[in-house]
Amino acid sequence: MAAMLLVGGVTGAFPAMGKENATRQRQASACQGDALRLCTTSIPDEGRIAACLQRKFDRLSPRCRAMFHPATPDSTTPPPPAQEPPSGDHV
Repeated sequence: MAAMLLVGGVTGAFPAMGKENATRQRQASACQGDALRLCTTSIPDEGRIAACLQRKFDRLSPRCRAMFHPATPDSTTPPPPAQEPPSGDHV
């Protein structure tokens, strides 16, 4: 019973996109272990699971992390720092 609640909770924690059922199944498969390990108290509330996983993004497995940024090839690489505009103090 708990496993069914977990799968349902983790599956629903991600927004449906494209081929909804297949995508949700991949997301659940990728993040089920992370949800059990990091977000036990949030199960089976889908919104709380998603929020918990996002808060603990740096501790997620690479597979689960990729579900939050599917378009990013390497989600562990932070964006480059913003460059400061040139100052008017140049002579």
